[in-house]
Amino acid sequence: MSAETPTRPVFTVASIDDLPVEPYEEAPGTEWKPLRRYFGIGSFGANVARATQAGGLLTHDHTEIEDSGTRHEELFLIVTGRATFRVEDEEIDAPAGTFLYVPDPATRRGAVAVEPGTVMLALGAEPGAVFAPSDWDTAPLPR
Repeated sequence: MSAETPTRPVFTVASIDDLPVEPYEEAPGTEWKPLRRYFGIGSFGANVARATQAGGLLTHDHTEIEDSGTRHEELFLIVTGRATFRVEDEEIDAPAGTFLYVPDPATRRGAVAVEPGTVMLALGAEPGAVFAPSDWDTAPLPR
């Protein structure tokens, strides 16, 4: 007799408005949507942030070492709107369609919306390692 293995769907479709919003303590006016948890992604971190107003925080200034307990490289995409990224001491203007890749986990980075409704996608994982979520991302994956 063998135990049944839970089945996962072949694919899942969702619009940004279908995704649940979770509290983002550093930015109460920002809609933070944890894609990794929603879709059950186990191999990389994935989140969406949507700023409700200009100046809204899309991601706080952080590194991927002391702040998260991980060593993730990160890729960001401004999906709609416009943002300003801060990478160390440099500011980068990022209209919709802009990618920003930060390979070094020790590099400080953050982003704020320039326009209301700006949406940012963030992906991350540690190169060559089995994925481990950031310390703050402890909720279990859906089964």
